[in-house]
Amino acid sequence: MAVLRRLTQARRSTGSRTALAGEAAAEAAEAALRAAPEPPAEEEAQPGEGRPEGAHPAKRGKAPKAPEGNHTPEPDDPRAAAFFDCDNTILRGAAIFYLGVGLYRRGFLSRRDIARFAWQQTWFRLHGAEDPEHMADAKHTALGVVAGKRTADLEALCEEVFEDVIADKVWPGTRALVQMHLDAGQRVWLVTAAPVEVARIIAARLGMTGALGTVAEARDGAYTGRLVGDLLHGPAKAAAVRSLARRERLDLDRCAAYSDSANDIPMLSLVGHPYVVNPDGALRRHARAQGWRVRDFRTGRKAARVGLPAAAALGVAAGAAAAGIALHRRHRA
Repeated sequence: MAVLRRLTQARRSTGSRTALAGEAAAEAAEAALRAAPEPPAEEEAQPGEGRPEGAHPAKRGKAPKAPEGNHTPEPDDPRAAAFFDCDNTILRGAAIFYLGVGLYRRGFLSRRDIARFAWQQTWFRLHGAEDPEHMADAKHTALGVVAGKRTADLEALCEEVFEDVIADKVWPGTRALVQMHLDAGQRVWLVTAAPVEVARIIAARLGMTGALGTVAEARDGAYTGRLVGDLLHGPAKAAAVRSLARRERLDLDRCAAYSDSANDIPMLSLVGHPYVVNPDGALRRHARAQGWRVRDFRTGRKAARVGLPAAAALGVAAGAAAAGIALHRRHRA
């Protein structure tokens, strides 16, 4: 009985952290949306502009045509929105890995730092699931390093690193799907386990409405070394989407969601229009069983060999550690 009681308490604790992470992500997304400046009058009439969270609008060229067979979003439906995963759905690879590489190229990280993070990413590619010891190590290291660092410093570093990354790493096919929803006048949200500071920059570059990401606790403009709840990963993403839908008065049956990973089945199952993009093997099998539509933009490669089924969960911790080390070195310089 004592063992059963401990297991029940552990499940409750995990569920509480998941719910808290979702609520924190939704609250942060709404706060950023309220704080965003109103677009100039001449831009308001342009379809698909949305209200990006950043100060820099997305760089627009001729967007590729969306794949055939998609549902047609109802124009200007106030209760419909679209939710997009980031890693390997919008971006080729993991956003946080690009952050670490960008910091390394700027001299903020050592080869040893990068080698450690790269090994953990490689483990994910080979096994397709989280190693609990890797997760615990990366998470505790990351939170310990960023504790006491200024949130504004991390945001500035993210802006610098991602200035040139987005244009080269976005899947054109997924970019077209984002634009399809924007052109219909819908709100479009990025949903990722990456830190919300990174998520907002990517969303803004793509002209999206905003972003749901992992929220690190901060007081008086500095990180405390704790997360609000837990990583926005798996069920926590679904909790965030559900919370945002409640706040924004969305009808999830009229919404769409896009992801590459079986970890996001809870989020995909919430909406009336689930899409599978560049799927890992488990998600492809689930999509076939459920009759979900599949979009694969990876030319000449099999999904099971190139997917990153769980990279986001580790990536956020590794990336946070990388950023924290960089900030520490920058302040010591």
